[in-house]
Amino acid sequence: MRKRNIYDGKVINVRVYEGRPRGPASKRIRREIVEHPGAAAMLAFDDDGRVVLVEQDRFPHGPTLEIPAGTLERGEEPLECAKRELREETGFAAGSMKRLVSFYPSIGYSTEIIHCFVATKLRPAPGGQSPDDDEDITVRRVSLKRLLQMIRTGRIRDSKTICAALAYASKSG
Repeated sequence: MRKRNIYDGKVINVRVYEGRPRGPASKRIRREIVEHPGAAAMLAFDDDGRVVLVEQDRFPHGPTLEIPAGTLERGEEPLECAKRELREETGFAAGSMKRLVSFYPSIGYSTEIIHCFVATKLRPAPGGQSPDDDEDITVRRVSLKRLLQMIRTGRIRDSKTICAALAYASKSG
């Protein structure tokens, strides 16, 4: 399989792959693939059982309500990324964080995989919230029931939030 670089960016790269992916008997293909290092996200519950969400502008879509998440840094494990992003985006640290689900948000053209965790036993993190320079984040809290309602009505369209909430709801009944 031949690979050609089209674009190298801060977070993503774009490559064109051409050839036979499974040997000489397979069909020749040409695919443009967005290469992404992966991400971690967390469905975080406060002591009252409310889900901690972040609201931020997601160009080009506008203000978005979603679970905290972020891109894996080189060599970083998903759990460590989840802990770091929870602290940076919300100002909380989790006393417990358990794997929930991993999924490919755009399997047809991207290598990105998102690892979702459930975070509980939240406490204020030393130093508080510290978003990236290009982030303007407001923390919101809603019940799981309200979150599921916002998903059903289309108020929340973010795939990682939908996947994590539905995976959690399916496991917890």
